[in-house]
Amino acid sequence: MAFDFKKEYKEFYMPKNKPVIVNVPEANYIALRGEGNPNEEGGSYQQAIGVLYAIAYTLRMSYKTDYKIEGFFEYVVPPLEGFWWQDDIDGVNYADKDSFHWISVIRLPDFVNEKDFEWAVETATKKKKIDCSSAEFLTIDEGLCVQIMHLGSFDDEPATVALMDEYLKQNGYANDMNSQRLHHEIYLSDARKVTPEKWKTVIRHPIRKI
Repeated sequence: MAFDFKKEYKEFYMPKNKPVIVNVPEANYIALRGEGNPNEEGGSYQQAIGVLYAIAYTLRMSYKTDYKIEGFFEYVVPPLEGFWWQDDIDGVNYADKDSFHWISVIRLPDFVNEKDFEWAVETATKKKKIDCSSAEFLTIDEGLCVQIMHLGSFDDEPATVALMDEYLKQNGYANDMNSQRLHHEIYLSDARKVTPEKWKTVIRHPIRKI
């Protein structure tokens, strides 16, 4: 059976709908950076997602090609994730989506190195006939965080974030979001197939002990 990150690392991908403290280990990702409204039809965010998946599935199916990745084993492509921020705004202003900056990512298995990644970028560009050159191999070490499962539309996130903040206050922690430690979301639902009220999104914030 193929390795599934969501099942093997439930503490990071399948939290309850109440806040919990986690220490997130360092991991490697396929990443693309951009800015603007993620809902714009055919916009830079949606184009970035296409590139991410093109590279992710090129790596996933590499065992069927002449290119062999050392230590490869079959796995389920992990879910789409995103790091988000807005300049000069404390927290998140969901009403001003045009001002969003984002880093969209898909986690890589540990056996994929930068050489393998570069092969996948080149191969996906040729096979899918899309420019994948803006993708980068990104290592992220999130460390101490609070996370929760958010149920529903992204626009309803403030109420869930408020639960997280209250939990931190009651347990001796403080939010530690800054230019290096960002608001993080993991998307467990296909927005094209599931109605917004049923969307499942992991929300994760960096924190520090007071």
